[in-house]
Amino acid sequence: MSTRKPQSKRAAAGARPQAKSTRKAPARVADAVLTEIVRNGVLAVTEEMKTNLMRTAYNMIIYEALDFTVGLFTAEGETVSIGLGLPMFIRGMSETIKAKLKHFGPNGIEPGDILVTNDAYLTGSHLHHFTFSLPIFHQGVLSGFACCMAHWPDVGGTLDGVTTDIYSEGLQIPILKYQRAGIVNEDLVDILRMNVRLPERAMGDLRAQITAVKTGERRFLELLDRYGRGEVLAAIKNIMDHSEAAARARTRTIPDGTYEAESFMDDDGVEIGKRIPIKVRVVKKGDEMTIDLSEVSRQVRGFYNSGATTGYACAQVAYKCLTSPTDYPVNDGSFRSLKVILSPGSIVSAVKPAAMRWWMTFPMTIVDTVFKAMQQAIPERTIAGHHADLLVTLLNGISPLDGRFYIANIGPLGGGWGAKRNEDGMSATVCLNDGDTHNSPCEQVEAKFPVLFERHALREDSGGPGRHRGGLGTEQVVQARAPMMMNAQVDRVHCPPWGLAGGKEGMGNQVALRIGGEEITDLPNAKVLTRRLQPGDAFTLRAGGGGGFGSPLERPVERVAEDVRQGYVSPQAARESYGVVLDPQTLRVDAGETLKRRAVLKGQ
Repeated sequence: MSTRKPQSKRAAAGARPQAKSTRKAPARVADAVLTEIVRNGVLAVTEEMKTNLMRTAYNMIIYEALDFTVGLFTAEGETVSIGLGLPMFIRGMSETIKAKLKHFGPNGIEPGDILVTNDAYLTGSHLHHFTFSLPIFHQGVLSGFACCMAHWPDVGGTLDGVTTDIYSEGLQIPILKYQRAGIVNEDLVDILRMNVRLPERAMGDLRAQITAVKTGERRFLELLDRYGRGEVLAAIKNIMDHSEAAARARTRTIPDGTYEAESFMDDDGVEIGKRIPIKVRVVKKGDEMTIDLSEVSRQVRGFYNSGATTGYACAQVAYKCLTSPTDYPVNDGSFRSLKVILSPGSIVSAVKPAAMRWWMTFPMTIVDTVFKAMQQAIPERTIAGHHADLLVTLLNGISPLDGRFYIANIGPLGGGWGAKRNEDGMSATVCLNDGDTHNSPCEQVEAKFPVLFERHALREDSGGPGRHRGGLGTEQVVQARAPMMMNAQVDRVHCPPWGLAGGKEGMGNQVALRIGGEEITDLPNAKVLTRRLQPGDAFTLRAGGGGGFGSPLERPVERVAEDVRQGYVSPQAARESYGVVLDPQTLRVDAGETLKRRAVLKGQ
């Protein structure tokens, strides 16, 4: 038996309901039981949105790599629940909805509308992220939004090399109505179709995103119908208040003070070898925290900038990890006790016409650096540095199978995460920025594109030595089976993942080439741009490891020996870094030599 309330005669006859502004329902009180029902309900809604997008998308970067995020939002644009996805999208969709509300005004949005933009400075990312927002009207009242941000592999613009302004990066779509009162804007669709290289795939992904937001609308309306709009919105308020209280309580456990840390990026791909400085300051007082990013580098010429939305997201991701990492759904209540300071025109608050195409690389090192600063106050909650890069290589060319142009990507590649005070770092795990994303299966990539995976393995000795070892990176060797263009945009070669509390750094990221049978490993960085590969040529992606935590000499001898037996640590590194001496034939510990070796290392 349906739980939906009967439609009015006008609605049943197919008439479009009259739009109303964001009129607030009378104040209601939701009890604890209903609050938990709604908490799980909104999580279920966003997970179904996620599933339907994956099942209907055309490009692997969505249905395999999961480069997207979906969410439910209040009528004012506050985050209610975002499906597990890219942590850096934590602010992008919310700020986009608020901008759309401001753009159209309180009476400019009506039932049947779907709003769209890919404005990089608004979303904080790049033009490849299209954001569709569907206003949810319940009995004529705007009661929320369903939103989907997903990555389109192609939006026009140049494919190869480093871009230095936004205009060369592709088609820019301002805030528009993709659909107005139920009628699709076919002129906009024609513009999109004409400006992408693979229109059938782009249109397929567009339809998949529309499916996702309509799923969110349908399921959220079922919640409102079943329990009442006022009661559900009151429960959402309770959820946000609970999240705020939890974040404030955990913040109070952090010692008051000012904490600072620095790091750097290799370069911006234009001025090779010129380091990009990263400096963060965290001020904790009472139950509130301020994360000051005003002293990170000014925006750069290369395409590694991101908008202010991402600057706020850097701070929010770090804050949530430190205060309420397991509090779900992710909502705006968790951040009411956080203040963020940005300086316009920085690498995470860039202004037009800054290039934004590879926006995601610098922010994750900024988050890492916040953790580095907080190690001074709460070492038990922080993590050593991680590999902090997607390790993605972009390919394009003509497929020998059908003679059609293709765009492909290798990665994201899993790397090492930093160790914590009480455990080793994770190995072969996608970097912080992309959280829930996956690498594309080798078999699928080989089936669709002219490449061959010669190797995909853990990278021995890449984890930073420590009482708790950093996680291991991975190594992937990919051979071209046909002529193609290759572009790698990897950073953190010269700023390897740092250790904490006496732990040692992990290996940095690396890219190498095999051209005409000759190995090329002495590249100045890991940015290999506009390189033509011929059949038989190959490239190697090596993801860095995580930093270690605590002195390597405090790691139990048997754990080091087991690491060697598993191939995680070489016998040489066991001796040099951990002071553990093994028999080269049996790999058994030589207890006497180990005591001597550790004594020497302690003396040093």
